[in-house]
Amino acid sequence: MKTRKITLLFFLLLSFSTTQSQQVYDTFSMGLKPGSNQNAAPVFEQILNQIKSECNDTDPITLRLSPGKYHFYEEGAISKEYYISNHDQTQPKKVGIAIEGFKNLTIDGQGSDFFFHGRMLPISLISSENCTLKNFNIDFPKPHILQVEIIENSNEKGITFKTAPWVDYRITNDSIFEGYGDGWTCRPMVGIAFEKETKRLVYNTSDISGPGKGLYEISPQIIQAPNWKNERLIPGTIVALRTYFRPAPGIFMSHNTNTDLLNINVHYAEGMGLLAQMCENINLDGFNVSLRGEDDQRYFTTQADATHFSSCKGKINSVNGLYEGMMDDAINVHGTYLKVMKRIDNHTLIARYMHDQAWGFDWGYEGNDVQFVLSETMEITGKPNKIVSIRPSDKETVNGAREFEIKFKNALETNINGEIKCGIENLTWTPEVYFASNIIRNNRARGTLFSTPKKTVVENNLFDHTSGTAILLCGDCNGWFETGACRNVVIRNNHFVNALTNMFQFTNAVISIYPEIPNLDGQKKYFHGGKHNSIIIENNEFETFDEPLLYAKSVDGLIFRNNIIKRNHDYPAFHWNQSPFLFERAKNVIIKNNFIDENSQLIPLKFKIEKSQ
Repeated sequence: MKTRKITLLFFLLLSFSTTQSQQVYDTFSMGLKPGSNQNAAPVFEQILNQIKSECNDTDPITLRLSPGKYHFYEEGAISKEYYISNHDQTQPKKVGIAIEGFKNLTIDGQGSDFFFHGRMLPISLISSENCTLKNFNIDFPKPHILQVEIIENSNEKGITFKTAPWVDYRITNDSIFEGYGDGWTCRPMVGIAFEKETKRLVYNTSDISGPGKGLYEISPQIIQAPNWKNERLIPGTIVALRTYFRPAPGIFMSHNTNTDLLNINVHYAEGMGLLAQMCENINLDGFNVSLRGEDDQRYFTTQADATHFSSCKGKINSVNGLYEGMMDDAINVHGTYLKVMKRIDNHTLIARYMHDQAWGFDWGYEGNDVQFVLSETMEITGKPNKIVSIRPSDKETVNGAREFEIKFKNALETNINGEIKCGIENLTWTPEVYFASNIIRNNRARGTLFSTPKKTVVENNLFDHTSGTAILLCGDCNGWFETGACRNVVIRNNHFVNALTNMFQFTNAVISIYPEIPNLDGQKKYFHGGKHNSIIIENNEFETFDEPLLYAKSVDGLIFRNNIIKRNHDYPAFHWNQSPFLFERAKNVIIKNNFIDENSQLIPLKFKIEKSQ
């Protein structure tokens, strides 16, 4: 009994001690007040600096905002030189909230709206551990995508359109439609067409050309575009006109460990909603890239992907999210191949970041495991190796570097010499992924994209009019240079509704396993898979107006079982691929126990496999 009392006293004292070390800061009392046009950026910087000076790394810290609206402006915001994967490397970035070098920090917005003005990176979280961001919304009152409504469309006069109320525009001296805001201009080159009532992409339109030249104003907000000809843009169609420029995401994360993003809404960002690179263990729960409800007058959210994870490790957990209206995937997970440029000696190479939107940041560290991939056939060459040392060879520091000198533990094979196109894949910086209970709808291009050898589970999601492929397993050492092969994927209990209403890259079927392989005929090995059940697709429901369900290229070990297909006539079938299953270089494929639902009666699916070898 005495021992029990002592033990109880110990835990009470421990609890009291933990409570005492908890540091709670209230931004209102620190000078940051909602509901005004005060520039929150410099005040937020002062608050974070104060917290860092007053707290120990071991102290749990909560920064709590009063609910309301906060405005962030470029003037007075901190400038940072951030090289962000899969974005344009323009420098510097004006950052609304820059969180760097924190441990055990929670920022609780309590439902606040953060409005950013101009061209800004709203939030960065850098080199931090055990941090949580939660309960706030990110938006721009003047987005860089220009929304218009088609008023009239005729062969003779071209298209007449009306700008959305928040769009500031002018017709330039060379008769081009140009949007503008605080410190930025935008001349849209392309557009995405939406149905006015449903906010779905217009069937069979894909990327459409912009209004071109020769524009003139009929009256305020009403513009005539005589050279804009597209018969599919009927009156009432909403068009999001845009460029391909993506300077910054809504949230940028780099070199963090154990991060939680909870109940966050990104309503607009000029790049991606979230970009994380070189991070370990990320948990998204209720992270949304979404409109402001059903009454929102906008039809678009982000310029590119909703969430994007480049060269991360540990586990990426993404659940209970809503992703809609974005111009690319809901989630994209990959690493980056460095291209071998030069062989210094038997242990040392010069290797380079190749894509213009992916360079300037760490690629790997001493002790990391790597493998080499031939670009033409996407086959592994030689044996796995290990990094002994790595340093930038074209810059003094990693920040801004494109080339690295890398020394490896074991001697390199003779064909890894820079004369043959070859990429290096970092196997250490690859994550496990759990993507579940999310809604992906009314977006451009694709639903989800996964390129990681670690376990990937995609379950209990609704893919509703993703317009292109709903799920893509990729890999490319020639264009985007995004690794890598998928070895352990489970896709189960998902509901697919009318994917493939438009044609974009990789849209060969509702689920596309589509690595980029320039010389498929010369390939002897297989890219994806490696065992009989590497990729399992089971217990899903497909509602579709067209034929293609599954496309697979260069796969060893694929199972498609216990799925239900419901045919509808919501759109005319138009896809070039009229086979449910189309394979190119696939082996150890099992397709069984799949059914067509006809008036609630399940009939075994009869199929023919095309191009199987």
